[in-house]
Amino acid sequence: MLRALCLAGALLALAVPAHAQDQAPRPATTYKAPRGADGRPSLDGVWTNAAITRLERNPRHGATLALSEEQVERIEARERAQIALGDRPTDPNATVLDLPADCSGGRGTDCNYNAAWTDPGHVVMRVNGQGRNGFVTVPADGRVPIRKDFRGGLYGRRLPPGLAINDNPESRALGERCLLSFGNSSGPVMLPGLYNNTYQFVQTKDHVAIVVEMVHDTRIIPIGGKHRTDGVRPWMGDSIGWWDGDTLVVETVGFHPQQVFRGASENLKVTERFTRVGADRMHYGFWVEDPTVFSQPWGGEYEFQRIPGLVYEYACHEGNYGLANILSGAREEERTGVRTAPTNVDQKAAQVGEEGEEG
Repeated sequence: MLRALCLAGALLALAVPAHAQDQAPRPATTYKAPRGADGRPSLDGVWTNAAITRLERNPRHGATLALSEEQVERIEARERAQIALGDRPTDPNATVLDLPADCSGGRGTDCNYNAAWTDPGHVVMRVNGQGRNGFVTVPADGRVPIRKDFRGGLYGRRLPPGLAINDNPESRALGERCLLSFGNSSGPVMLPGLYNNTYQFVQTKDHVAIVVEMVHDTRIIPIGGKHRTDGVRPWMGDSIGWWDGDTLVVETVGFHPQQVFRGASENLKVTERFTRVGADRMHYGFWVEDPTVFSQPWGGEYEFQRIPGLVYEYACHEGNYGLANILSGAREEERTGVRTAPTNVDQKAAQVGEEGEEG
């Protein structure tokens, strides 16, 4: 009997790839998820990660990970008031100076941007019912552990030496060119942004596809596959998946060199764990490694909320004249020798603002 148990344990260990030994947070759950046609827990459906909470902890709410119910209510009440302000009708005869503005929360200029186009979420993220001040759980301070000697840009993509951000379409932002989601919505790591925080999961026995509302990205994850060896580095990286009990584990390496996550790119490795923890909740744990950028591996967690409805088309370039106007303005600067856009020379500053900061 003991020999049989040992053999069974050895076979189970072999069933989980060696690279599965990540430290992404695991949920505490006894929920029995409905099964899909493949016999595995069904992840199918439309989910959202929209939330006020962001990747790193907000010092305004203290240094701890957990928030009290009183803190959650205050934060959500302030958000409701801000949404109500944005929903107020605007006087068609008003001038810019007449418009009400709410610049709280460090929103800066243009505070009353048409809120109908934004949907960053209006609730605090909860994990196992507990309000959270951030997604990062490791390290203990809830901050991304950037190496002190790292000198690269933390956001956006890297341009070749000598190339400025307004030189041609290829040097503009990936999201602006409709190649990849804004603000790392598609991931990995998958993070909520200013709007379009909706995902559709489609599951078969040998693949899981994640359709991302933002821009139109689709992550296609082969189950039981192997990482590619042809040197191609696709957008959103080279992902493979396997089942660890009732959890889908996804390992991604081989990121495109123009896709940068918190300064990491070519050497980045992300491990994600998707676990159903309720009829309408799915736990998402992530673990991030790149010793060239981070002083230690780090990770965190949040929960997706299942929602009714569909993921609608993101018509990224429809009626968009901004890209052509930016480039034509840059050519006019070159022709006249009069520079009006500082980003033409301050490439680093332009890159820093490109992806956006999760507050």
